[in-house]
Amino acid sequence: MLDGKKTLFSGMQATGTLTLGNYLGALKNWVALEEEYQCFYCVVDLHSITVRQDPAELRKRARALLTLYIAAGLNPEKNCIYYQSHVSGHAELSWILNCFTYMGELNRMTQFKDKSAKHADNINAGLYTYPVLMAADILLFQSDVVPVGSDQKQHLEITRDIAERFNGIYGDVFTIPEPYIGKQGARIMSLQDPEKKMSKSDENANASIYLMDDTDTIIRKFKRAVTDSDNEIHYSEDKPGIRNLIDIYAATTGKSISDIEKEFANTGYGDFKLAVGEAVADLLKPIQDRFEELQKDKAYIDGIIKANAEKANYYSLKTLRKVQKKVGFPERIR
Repeated sequence: MLDGKKTLFSGMQATGTLTLGNYLGALKNWVALEEEYQCFYCVVDLHSITVRQDPAELRKRARALLTLYIAAGLNPEKNCIYYQSHVSGHAELSWILNCFTYMGELNRMTQFKDKSAKHADNINAGLYTYPVLMAADILLFQSDVVPVGSDQKQHLEITRDIAERFNGIYGDVFTIPEPYIGKQGARIMSLQDPEKKMSKSDENANASIYLMDDTDTIIRKFKRAVTDSDNEIHYSEDKPGIRNLIDIYAATTGKSISDIEKEFANTGYGDFKLAVGEAVADLLKPIQDRFEELQKDKAYIDGIIKANAEKANYYSLKTLRKVQKKVGFPERIR
């Protein structure tokens, strides 16, 4: 707990371009948390290099992501928005926690298996110990809560296991984080394969709506969205394509599913797809305009990067020094 508030940690990788799914499923809901929690939102660039990156492109995307956090509504004075690589405590704590993590635990992690299959030519040790760095990310700020999707539950479980093991040896050092159970973020699926989540790494550009897509591109992608043959706008498990479009329209407009079904009861898929596309474009336009405005103000963004890195380092060192002392490292001479 910091400054009388519980601590919340989350972050997104500085690879690819954020999608509508990232926004509706997570980022939009982050904005509402700043009054209740002391929030640390990381631009996750250390994790990014488990896959080979173009250095200039990684720097560009990291800055764009940090700027997009702010454009989407996160207040950089109320939330600590920073680059993971600017806080050395992430890597330092990760090494220590590596020594309290068992091979069997890492062998069970499904993400390593999935990424190894996708990047068979680069199965590196960082990919294998990725969950330990994620544990360090969370524990470094004594996080009380962590927003997690279904694909991240395993990472929070191993984080809790590592923290409890360390505490069992050295006493009450780490806060044991809990999953954040708040307003359910919309689960947005691929426009081309509605059985899987919309992803910024999807090779098919038509499968995802990116936050910086212009109106024409958004409308075109929705027109091409996979549905089914009966042309009835009805929310059903048997109609994953149209169900996904209804979910998107509901999350974008705030309308209920039953109201949407009534509104488009006598409408075909073509008109409905157009309405969804227009609603999404209207939602994203203010974010895009703010992003363009922020990008032009280099001094302002640079100031946020510097100030929030200092803030994150200040809080991270409180945990790191305590851990270093517990494991027996020599005290620093001031």
